[in-house]
Amino acid sequence: MEAVRWWPLWPLWLQGLALLWGRAVAGMEQITTVPPAPVQACSAFSQKSCEECLKNVSCLWCYTNNTCIDYPVRTVLPPSSLCSLSNARWGVCWINFEDLIIAMAVIAGLILVTITVCCCYCCYCRKRSRRLDEEEEHLARKREERRLQSLQRKHERKLKHDEIRKKYGLLQDSDNPYSRFENE
Repeated sequence: MEAVRWWPLWPLWLQGLALLWGRAVAGMEQITTVPPAPVQACSAFSQKSCEECLKNVSCLWCYTNNTCIDYPVRTVLPPSSLCSLSNARWGVCWINFEDLIIAMAVIAGLILVTITVCCCYCCYCRKRSRRLDEEEEHLARKREERRLQSLQRKHERKLKHDEIRKKYGLLQDSDNPYSRFENE
């Protein structure tokens, strides 16, 4: 049920990731190319459009009063006195900070859960493999004991049978296993 609730955010997360990757690549291209022209102040883009404002990565667009302001770099998130999170846009115009925070928290949670599950599974497998090795050794010892007991019982049975054969004269002489067949 919870997965259904977060399902609409999945495309947003993918688009946000693509945007961040695109911005990173674009930033790397700017480093290797000709230095960019001087950047205008963010306030110059106020009352224009969100897209024009966000072309400058240091700008933040606020939908409440359609203003373009400098991103407050000293704080991670813009304070609500500057612009509410649901109306603040940075990077792209189609995702607000609330959605971005939720998407990133879900992704971070999934990564942590995945790492935890992998670590627990690996520890369980190691412990289980040690236990299986010990169990296998124990079974091999038991199997060898049973084999030795079986051989001992077989030898005892042979001795008893030889005694009975000797008693009734059915045991052949071990020195001369061949005897003459006598017809009476």
